[in-house]
Amino acid sequence: MLRLSEAVGRLSTENALPVLARAMELEAQGRSVINLGIGQPDFKTADHIVEAAVKALRDGHHGYTAAAGIPSLREAIAADLYARYGAEVDPDLVMVVPGGKITVTFAVLMLGEPGTEILYPDPGFPPYRSVIDFTGAKAVPIPHREENGFAFSAEEVLERITPRTRLLILNSPSNPTGGVTPRGEIERLVAGLAEYPDVAVLSDEIYDQIVFGNAEHTTLLSYPEIRDRFILLHGFSKTYAMTGWRLGFGVWPKSLIERAQCLSINFHSCVNTAAQYAGIAALQGPQTAVATMVEAFERRRRVIVERLNEIPRVSCLLPGGAFYVFPNFTATGIDDKTLANRLLEEAGVATVAGRDFGAEGSGYIRLSYANSEENIIEAVNRIGSFLAEEGGG
Repeated sequence: MLRLSEAVGRLSTENALPVLARAMELEAQGRSVINLGIGQPDFKTADHIVEAAVKALRDGHHGYTAAAGIPSLREAIAADLYARYGAEVDPDLVMVVPGGKITVTFAVLMLGEPGTEILYPDPGFPPYRSVIDFTGAKAVPIPHREENGFAFSAEEVLERITPRTRLLILNSPSNPTGGVTPRGEIERLVAGLAEYPDVAVLSDEIYDQIVFGNAEHTTLLSYPEIRDRFILLHGFSKTYAMTGWRLGFGVWPKSLIERAQCLSINFHSCVNTAAQYAGIAALQGPQTAVATMVEAFERRRRVIVERLNEIPRVSCLLPGGAFYVFPNFTATGIDDKTLANRLLEEAGVATVAGRDFGAEGSGYIRLSYANSEENIIEAVNRIGSFLAEEGGG
């Protein structure tokens, strides 16, 4: 029998993808399945972005690029961040990667090892915890509680920092909850971090343009006092409906950029060249498709929250960003993992159990409203009918 390393045995999975695979199996069997499990926009990539990639291939851009990405894309990223946030970014500190997971993986690999601690959101994007465990570092959860709007508390974050803490991972707007952390809480955190100059900060801001109502995204790029230890995780997947293009980027401090580039060379050489030219078109071209998509998400958000709150024993906060809701099913008396499995197999609704995002997610289920309004209404009707038949457990 082959003997695997302990490190690879510590890696876990992201259950949204197995749920998608099972949903596709059921559909192949002729079952009706509404997928509210997968976290990707249900919109096409804008035509001008697609055409830019096609043109790049026709123009002969099909070889390797620099590991950090083509200079024109890195310059476009820096210009976009300045235009939207007034944050000056050196293009030489931008590294283009095949998806946002690479940025968090590289950061954790650089800073995590046995005897160290890394703080991460709970509930949160599953790869955070998985990669921390892989390095042998201790994963320390930061609770994101419903009563706090699923935002982190600066006080709770700071009280979890110890002399062993190497990295703090943040995410707002949040996957899986849609929570948006208020500016005041972020400012309190940044002020408190002055006491811990050896702790690096990684902020996952990939949903930064998908915010609603009075919610406001506050980028940690805006705080020069932490820029020498700050890593921005970002990408094109969510804003530009480009999940399958595998195009992300990170902004790194000077002290880490060479290490990040070295990891890039060892892991993937460079990002797909045509996709990089598509990224330039996404940033520099018309943004109407983005606005249209966000407007649609805002309408769907209100519909799904209103409908969920009409179901007895179910409650759901109105999220401030992303395209997820995280309703509370505790009062139904059905374990969230069991409920998610049964909703898929018996009701034909694909969702993801809250505990798949961490212990604090127990009792909740993540639903993505990146689906048509018609399908959302039908899916919630199916959930309500299922729970009515169960009598709440």
